Amino acid sequence: MSTLVLDGGLATHLEALGADLSDELWSARLLLEDPGLIRRVHADYFAAGAHVATTASYQASLQGFANRGLDVARAERLIRLSVELAAQARDEAGDGLVAASVGPYGAFLANGSEYTGDYDLDEDGLLAWHRPRWEILASAGADLLACETIPSYPEARALARLLRETPSVKAWVSFSCRDGEHINDGTPITEAAALFTGSTQVVAVGANCTAPGHIPGLIASLTGGLPIVVYPNSGETWDAGRRRWLGLADPVEYGQAATEWERAGASLIGGCCRTDPGFIRQIRAHLP
Repeated sequence: MSTLVLDGGLATHLEALGADLSDELWSARLLLEDPGLIRRVHADYFAAGAHVATTASYQASLQGFANRGLDVARAERLIRLSVELAAQARDEAGDGLVAASVGPYGAFLANGSEYTGDYDLDEDGLLAWHRPRWEILASAGADLLACETIPSYPEARALARLLRETPSVKAWVSFSCRDGEHINDGTPITEAAALFTGSTQVVAVGANCTAPGHIPGLIASLTGGLPIVVYPNSGETWDAGRRRWLGLADPVEYGQAATEWERAGASLIGGCCRTDPGFIRQIRAHLP
C-alpha cells in the first residue's frame, strides 16, 4: 500500500482511557503525570494499523512547562520524552515512523487561536517562540517533524525559516482550514503551501483539524505540488452552550471517505480530534 496511514487523536484516546486533560498543557500534561498511558495510546494506534506515531509534544513548550514551575532542563527532558515514548511503541510494534508534533503558537495560548490565527506575535516573534522546541525535537531522534494545525501565514513563514536553519530535518506541514480553499487566517492554502514548494525537506503539505467536508476542495487546491497529507477531525461540532459534541461520527463512513481522499491525491491520511483507533482501523480496511 503506497498510502501512509497516520494515527488519530492522541488526546481523544487518552480521554477514552480515563485521562483528565482539562488543563492548559492538554495531552502534554501526561508527560508529567502518566507517560506510560501515552505509550499505550501510541501502541493502540500501531495495533489499529497506523504507520506513524505523532508525539505528545503538540502542546508541550518550554514556556508552558515554565508556567507549571518546571525549569528549562526538566522541560527539555519532557519534550524529548514525547519522542522516546512514541519510539518505544514503534519498536514494540516492529515497524513504523515517529513524527514529532510541532503544534502552533495558538496551542500554547490555549485560547482557540489555532482556529483563527489571531496572534499577538509577528513572524519574527513566532520564529523566536518556536525555535527552542524546534531545536529540541529536531535532535530528539524522530524520523520527521509534524508541523500541524498551522492557522497563520506568518507562522508558516516562520516555520519555513526554521526548516532552512536545520537542513537535515524532514517535515510535513499541515494547516488548519476554514473551508476548502483557505487556512484559518483567510490565506489561500495555495499561497501558504507555496512557501514550501521545491523544498527537499518537506515530505508533504496539507490540512488537519479541519472538517472532513472541506478535505476534497483542499486536496484539489494542492494537487500538482508536493505530496498531500490530510487528517481531518471526526466531523462533529462542539456545542459550547450545552458542552457536548454534536453530530454522529461514523468510523466506517470516515474510512470510506478516506478512499475518496486517496483517489483525489492524498498520500498521507489519518485522523485528528475525536478520531480514535477505530477510525484508523477503518482507514486501513478501506484503502487498497
